[in-house]
Amino acid sequence: MARVDLLEAHGQALRAFGDAVHAVDAWDRGTPCTEWTVRDLVNHLVAEQLWAPSLLAGATLDDVGDRFDGDVLGDDPVSAWDAAAEAAREAFLDDGVLERAVHVSTGLLPAREYGWQMTIDAAVHAWDLATALGLPCPVTEPLAERLLDIVRPWVDEWQGLGIFDPPVPVGRGASPTARLVALLGRRPG
Repeated sequence: MARVDLLEAHGQALRAFGDAVHAVDAWDRGTPCTEWTVRDLVNHLVAEQLWAPSLLAGATLDDVGDRFDGDVLGDDPVSAWDAAAEAAREAFLDDGVLERAVHVSTGLLPAREYGWQMTIDAAVHAWDLATALGLPCPVTEPLAERLLDIVRPWVDEWQGLGIFDPPVPVGRGASPTARLVALLGRRPG
C-alpha cells in the first residue's frame, strides 16, 4: 500500500472533520476533550483553519493578531467550518507553499511540518467529534497509520505544552486509529 502523502492526508482529515460537523445535532454536547463542548471543539478547528492562509502566505502571529480569537462560528457553525476549511485547503495547495516556513508560537517552522500538525489535529479532533456524536470513526486506517509515523517522534516534545494529553495504553490488537488517538491522550472505546 502506498504511503499517504501530506496533501492527501490533509484533505482526508479535513473531510473527516467536516463530515462530523455536518452531522452535529447538539452543539452543547460534551466531547472527549472534557473542557470543550461540540461547539467549542468546532470553534477551535475553524479558528485553526482561519489562521492557515495568512501563515502560509508569510504573515507573522503579530500580523494576524487577535482576529481569530473568541467565537468564530457565528450563527452558522457549519458554514463557518466549510468556508474556513476550503480557504485552508486552497492555501495548502498553492504551488510551492510546502517549501516555505511559517511563523508559529514556537518560532519558524517548515510548512510541511505545520501541514502535518494541522492534519494530525484535524484527524484526532474528527475522532473526538464523531465520538461525541456517537458516529463511526471517520479516520481511515491508512490515514491513521501514516499519522502515527509522523506523530511518534513529536509526542515526547509535546508533553507539558497543552497540545495533547499524555498517551494512554492500548492493547496490542488495537486498530491504527485507536493507537493514534491513544498516543494523543484519548481513551478509545
